Amino acid sequence: MFDKYYELLVEWNGKFNLTTITEREQVDLLHFKDSILPLDLIKEKATVLDVGSGAGFPGIPIKIMRNDVNMNLIDSVAKKVNFMEEVIKTLGLKGINVEHTRVEELSRKRQFEVVLSRAVAPLNVLSEYCIPFVKTGGIMIAYKTKETEKEIKEAENAIEILGGRLESVLDRQLDENIMRRLIVIRKEKETPLEYPRGNNKPRKKPL
Repeated sequence: MFDKYYELLVEWNGKFNLTTITEREQVDLLHFKDSILPLDLIKEKATVLDVGSGAGFPGIPIKIMRNDVNMNLIDSVAKKVNFMEEVIKTLGLKGINVEHTRVEELSRKRQFEVVLSRAVAPLNVLSEYCIPFVKTGGIMIAYKTKETEKEIKEAENAIEILGGRLESVLDRQLDENIMRRLIVIRKEKETPLEYPRGNNKPRKKPL
């Protein structure tokens, strides 16, 4: 499945800019292996939301490895959504859904046991986009680099307002030179209904 995924990625990347990483070894390491680092944090048959999936990372690799989970992918860029749909169709994956939407346009009635994001945004911004859609008792997982102390400190207020609690900061070695840091936030109480805010406010005026 990963071979087919790679072939499609290279083929579509020739027409659309999906990723700057195209060498097979680099895709295996920096997209495929990186995506599946938190597999042990996702409980069996969990409902999962991947926010800002791009070319399908981390959601599709997780689904390939964990067919038991119910995976939901969202992205605001139509060509990326079309690519993900093609990958899912080609690989014959079931129990996985792709939507062309912005996260702040999702209904707050939709709640997931795990919300993931490998998107490039500060933790205080990511928290507002993700925590509202985590079921109480569930977790948000943010993929970060090892330099996160300042980011975590700046996100404390947002995490508290949104009903979360920083549960753990986990370092996972990708290879001998590259460290990935996973930030796990446990949702302890319901998020106030006004979040996430629209009009790009989470980025313009972070909590």
